[in-house]
Amino acid sequence: MPEGRFTPAKLRRVLAATCARLGLDPAGARLLRFTNNAVFALNGAPVVVRIVGSMRLRHRVGTVVRVAEHFARHGVPAVRLLAGVEQPLDVHGHPVTVWELVPFAGPPPTPADLAGLLRRVHALPPPDGLPEWDPLRSIEARVADAEELTAADQRFLLERCAEVRDRLDTLDFPLARGFVHGDAHPGNVLPGPDGPVLCDFDSSCVGPPEWDLTPLAVGRERFGDPPARYAEFAAAYGFDVTAWPGFSVLRAVRELKLTTSVLPILRSHPPVRAELRRRLADLRAGRTATAWTRYR
Repeated sequence: MPEGRFTPAKLRRVLAATCARLGLDPAGARLLRFTNNAVFALNGAPVVVRIVGSMRLRHRVGTVVRVAEHFARHGVPAVRLLAGVEQPLDVHGHPVTVWELVPFAGPPPTPADLAGLLRRVHALPPPDGLPEWDPLRSIEARVADAEELTAADQRFLLERCAEVRDRLDTLDFPLARGFVHGDAHPGNVLPGPDGPVLCDFDSSCVGPPEWDLTPLAVGRERFGDPPARYAEFAAAYGFDVTAWPGFSVLRAVRELKLTTSVLPILRSHPPVRAELRRRLADLRAGRTATAWTRYR
């Protein structure tokens, strides 16, 4: 079997080259996350290095930088780009962003914390050049960029995307369209010393706020998260997306995104294969009540 594009050795080489360019030391860096992107925390400096994983989604790094700068200008609690570095960087052909480390010094963020941050985001004017909401486009890009995927699985996923797109086109969204985070789940809120902060802006766009309210609801439905978490979130935000008739369509989009997120690094990160197979089987069979396990 061919080697994956993001083996540990390749990631470390990109990390080392990034650090060399910035005068930082990569020794002892910890890999914090590895799905769409590889995220490293350096050992010798309060810095995080983020290496884009998907070849077809590289264009989103520009959105990440624009949104981070926009949040900084407006004082939104969010991760900050490392000052004095023109970003994004191109390191051996890989788009890279570099960030200030957020020390995990505060209490774990609550669903109400996420709701409060989203209300601030949704109240902001979007930055210039932010893309329009099209979540199925990124899903289709991951399918096209899969390190390994059978023809049957590829056909099934693209057909499901087309079917869901038709349903999306019929929705009448009750909330005012505007600036949305795009991937608003609890894992993208960090416990900073001055309070919770947002991270991960790859999917930020101009679109329906209902999309930002969907991940926590799907967490309850698909991952078995405690119902009280979503209830707290909906009460704090002031809108229960699950009570809206269009929720089932947004859930279908979210589950496609959750399933395909690992496709661009599947050969590089084989531990996720078994969970991917389970999710694909559940989607094919229309099983909506089976529990999934989060990718690690």
